[in-house]
Amino acid sequence: MKRFKIGGVPEHFNLPWRNAIEEGAFQSLGLELHWSDMTGGTGQMIKGLQAGSIDIAVLLTEGITRAILQGLDAKILNVYVASPLCWGLHVPVDQSIKEVRDLDGKTFAISREGSGSHLMAYVKARQEKWNLDELKFNVVGDVYGGIWALNNGEAQGFLWEKFTTSPFVDQGKCRLLDEVLTPWPCFVVAVRSELVHSDKALLSEMLSIVQKEASRLKNEVNAAEQFAWRYALPQEEVQKWLGQTEWNYGQELATQDFTNVVAELVDLGLLTENQAANWEEKLF
Repeated sequence: MKRFKIGGVPEHFNLPWRNAIEEGAFQSLGLELHWSDMTGGTGQMIKGLQAGSIDIAVLLTEGITRAILQGLDAKILNVYVASPLCWGLHVPVDQSIKEVRDLDGKTFAISREGSGSHLMAYVKARQEKWNLDELKFNVVGDVYGGIWALNNGEAQGFLWEKFTTSPFVDQGKCRLLDEVLTPWPCFVVAVRSELVHSDKALLSEMLSIVQKEASRLKNEVNAAEQFAWRYALPQEEVQKWLGQTEWNYGQELATQDFTNVVAELVDLGLLTENQAANWEEKLF
């Protein structure tokens, strides 16, 4: 029996993985997966791959792309969620920040350096034509740290997936000021490079099982109820999210999906031209 350690955020996108693991769907492959919730997001998973504490990660496309091109010894297996991610731009509940332009020069809470909350702050700043060199960050660990920072004057802006944070908005712990969409597939599955060489066929079969479970959930009549119960989210919000979300249901890896990601990271100064050279060979 092969055993792999896999990490992902404890969020609704990953229910197909959790269901498949809990139902023993990988046993027929002679595979045992041990799931770890990574509340620190993509930055934490990158460090886990680097240290060898996890073998597989389900993480944000832009974060792992940058990490690999900066030297992380990992490879992207395939796209996991094909649709863009809808990031919410959150601010304190008081009226100190009334408009997006009020955040120019202010501090953004981020889970970790290299996480989506960090990289998407650059994307938003460029959209608003702010000076990227003047961006300020406060590393807060996870979504709870981000909400705490907003409430305690330690940050004025915080980007996180908007459906995950909807309970905090409903409870009056922060305000949703704006939304930002990633112009690329939002989640991928990445593995330590050595596994691609030793277990490529097994990993492909593993992904196939998850893709089938994602397809089943997408088409299930009471899927919104299942997601809402499991992740303590409002069912009506889950229904909206499901309507916007498409997993990869079996499509082969399309390297052109990553062209925009690499170009954006270079444009933002988060990758050098040299790091981005031959990116297809490095990423896959």
